[in-house]
Order: sequence, then C-alpha cells, then structure tokens
Amino acid sequence: MGYYDQDYQERYKKQKGNRGGYILASLVGVILGALLVVIALPQLLNYDVLPYSLDDEEKNEVEERSPLQSETVSVNVETDITKAVEKAADAVVGITNIQATSFWGNGQGEEAGTGSGVIYKKEGNKAFVVTNHHVIEGANTIEITLANGTKIPATLRGSDIWTDLAVLEVDGSEIETIAEFGDSDALRTGEPVIAIGNPLGPTFSGSVTQGIISGLERAIPVDIDQNGVVDWQAEVLQTDAAINPGNSGGALINIAGQVIGINSMKIAESAVEGIGLAIPINYAIPIIEDLEQVGEVQRPYMGIELQSVNEIPSYYQQEALKLPKDINYGVAVMRVEPNSPAELAGLQELDVIVEMDGEKITDVIDLRKHLYNEKDIGESLTIKVYRNGKIEETTMKLTGNRVY
Repeated sequence: MGYYDQDYQERYKKQKGNRGGYILASLVGVILGALLVVIALPQLLNYDVLPYSLDDEEKNEVEERSPLQSETVSVNVETDITKAVEKAADAVVGITNIQATSFWGNGQGEEAGTGSGVIYKKEGNKAFVVTNHHVIEGANTIEITLANGTKIPATLRGSDIWTDLAVLEVDGSEIETIAEFGDSDALRTGEPVIAIGNPLGPTFSGSVTQGIISGLERAIPVDIDQNGVVDWQAEVLQTDAAINPGNSGGALINIAGQVIGINSMKIAESAVEGIGLAIPINYAIPIIEDLEQVGEVQRPYMGIELQSVNEIPSYYQQEALKLPKDINYGVAVMRVEPNSPAELAGLQELDVIVEMDGEKITDVIDLRKHLYNEKDIGESLTIKVYRNGKIEETTMKLTGNRVY
C-alpha cells in the first residue's frame, strides 16, 4: 500500500510537470502569434492580400494607395447621342404664329400657335429657316426664338400646302449654328434617330427625344381642303421618337447630328402609341430651294378640274361619262380652263383619264403623284382617255405653275 502511494505521488508529480510544460509552450505560442500579427498587419493593410506576386510598377501603384483615403470619381457621360444633340440643337428654333384679332374695333396680335423650325442656311446678313406650312398658316406676324431665348421677327419667303413645308427669312446677325442636311435615302429601319423641338411651346423648348426609324416610305392620306376627300398622300418617315404638338417643323437627326427629316405629325389616337412622322430631307430639299428662291414650288400645270371616278355613282359613270362597264377607275375631267395645256392638247369635259405615259391612273392621287413627282415643266405628257365610250390618245406640253 505504501508502495502504491509512493508510486502514485511520483506519477502525479510527473503529470503536473508535463502540464506546466504544455501551458508554458501554449503561452509562448500565443505571444509569438500576436507578435507576428502586429508585425504583418500594417503590411497587409498597405498592400492588400493578393493571390499573386507584384512587379515593381504594380508595387509602387499599390503602395500609393491608402485604405483611409477618399477618392472623387468623374463619370464621362459623352456619347454619340450627346455629341449629335450638341451639334444640331442650337439650329432648332421655336416659331410663334401671331394672328390679328379685333377687340372693340382695335386690331391686336394674338399668339395662335407655336411650333419648331430648323436654321439650314446663312447667307450674308440673312438666315433661312424651314418649318411646316401648318405651323405658320394664317399668320399675320411670325417670330422665331433661338435656343438662347433671343426672339427675332421672321418674314415668310414661301409656303407649300401639298408638302406641308415653309421657308422663313430672318436677320442672321444673332445666328451662329446652321444645321447640316444628311441623306434620308441612306436610312435603314432600326437606325437610331433623335427628335429636337419645342413640344407644347416655350416651356419645353429644346426638348430631345430618342427613338429609331420604324418605317421608310410611308404613304399617309392627306385631306388638303378638309372636305372629307383624300387629296394627296404624303411620303414620310415613321419613327417612335416622341413627337408632340409643338414639335412640328423641328429636326429629326441621325447619330451624326445631321438632319434627315422635318418632323411633321403624329398618329394621335387613343389606341396608338409611338408613331411619329417626318418629311424625308431628300424629298424636302428641292421644295425648300423653290420656296426660298421663288416663293412657291414649281410644278407642271395641266389646267383641268378633276374628280376620281370611284367617287362618282355608277349610274353616272355609265350615263354621263359613257364608260364601258368593265372600267370603274380613272379621273374624270370636270372642267377645262381656256388656253391651258389641257385645252391645247384637245382634252374635253367628261373625258376620263385612265393612263399617263403608259402608267395606269386609278384616281386623282395617282394623277398628281405622276404629274408632280415624275414630270417637269416643259416636258410632254402622253395621255389616254375614254371619250364617249372609246379610248383616245393625245400629247400635252406641260407648263407651270398653277396648283389645283
């Protein structure tokens, strides 16, 4: 028993000694670990923890950084769109249509409407602005407002109801930016475009909207004299860039900042969204030149009053016009003006024009499109007509310039 006690005590002493060694070793390890952290932490904070070695240039760059240092970041927002807008925006102006009103016998000028326009030319001390006919229609006085707010009186050089275009002349001393015309024939469906104008008047002047070309060569029926009968088909570009009242006459530009269309109208129906229309600039340029130079568009003139056969009751087609039963198209001659190209060519009242230069003429729109788009003043025009039930042919020498 005494042996057991002695042996136990010796073993207890050894275990106690071993535990002391373990504690001491652990304590030393903790102290060493803490020292390593204290030494390494500043280096880690300065250099970041990177899974790869740095070359000298990268080390110098990293050493210059500090985790406590704030940095101001400047974002470059210049894009092709902002460049295009910057190039063209100052050439787009506001237009005010002022019409005379009578108040107790005193004539006064009152704003009748607003729109937009594009400065396209500067010559000497004059500048020229293109806009829509309907923007300045009925105006006694016209005023333009530059992008900087300067107001300048304008003189109407000429206006054309058929193409809905007009040209104004203004003093050019305050004008610095001139629009650049692009090529509307080169446009592609889906191409980005930007509309610039003054929707709803001066409050939103210089508004910019972005979209794409939604369609090319759209034909939109137009009732010129508001009598419920379509007189013309406007050939326009379709875009989903927002075009609102007041945008009329403003610029539709491409991504290069070039004017490729003159904003003209929109389809304004409750079930329709995003259908804006613009006059292609290639179509507009010869009209603009005529309006600027002579005050009107030079068009071939026939000298007849017209009515589409499809607007005439079938009874009168047979009895008055003497048309064969299988002919239900063409343009009836309702009146021939004295000494006109039509009279000189032998056309008579109640003749029905069915063909011009070998092209079938279905209605008045077909006739006008052929005459205005394909013929020039001084050219000859071959016409086939039905007269008393028989087909006849004649040649007409076109003159200018009465529009009917």
